[in-house]
Amino acid sequence: MMGGVGNDGSSSSSEKPRRSRRVRMTGAERRQQLLDIGRILFAEKGFEGTSVEEIAAKAGVSKPVVYEHFGGKEGLYAVVVDREMRQLLDGVTGALTAGHPRELLEQAAFALLDYIENYTDGFRILVRDSPVAQSTGTFASLISDIATQVEDILGLEFKARGFDPKLAPLYAQALVGMVALTGQWWLETRRPKKAEVAAHLVNLAWHGLENLEAKPRLVGHRKS
Repeated sequence: MMGGVGNDGSSSSSEKPRRSRRVRMTGAERRQQLLDIGRILFAEKGFEGTSVEEIAAKAGVSKPVVYEHFGGKEGLYAVVVDREMRQLLDGVTGALTAGHPRELLEQAAFALLDYIENYTDGFRILVRDSPVAQSTGTFASLISDIATQVEDILGLEFKARGFDPKLAPLYAQALVGMVALTGQWWLETRRPKKAEVAAHLVNLAWHGLENLEAKPRLVGHRKS
């Protein structure tokens, strides 16, 4: 007797159960999945410590799928870094809304610390060294891009105080670099609290600017 449906409507024991179909991802969904997995692995292990095999295994796909979307590990890494750089740059520049220079310093400090707190994996990736050239450059060039956003603000402040506005780029690099390096340190310690870190950064930067000498002099024996 062949298997089929019995009189009570139930399946006979000879009928094989249907396998559930695996929902296939669209190309865009697969690409985003690989980016998310790559971001986690690159943050944890760095570029050199992450392999295409591991990325593919985590995604449940074969290695050719990774190559199909990104051309390899380098391509995936480049896209991950580019996205993180844009996220940070947009966050900092978007935060600079106040008119008073001291509040602008606070906003810039908070923007970077917010990014470190909310996108920790991304920041870990950005501060790592990598042999892969990025379309947006290195972390140092990103800091330079952020500094450019505050150059004009510092230039106006310098002009109002009678200082040479041509020096604004130098001070912008120094201020943004100070916040960025402090952010790297805070990434690991998370002490003191974010608001307190921002307050101390602004305290050092603002009171240094407030008492700025128009023509700073060297007090040591070296003059060149």
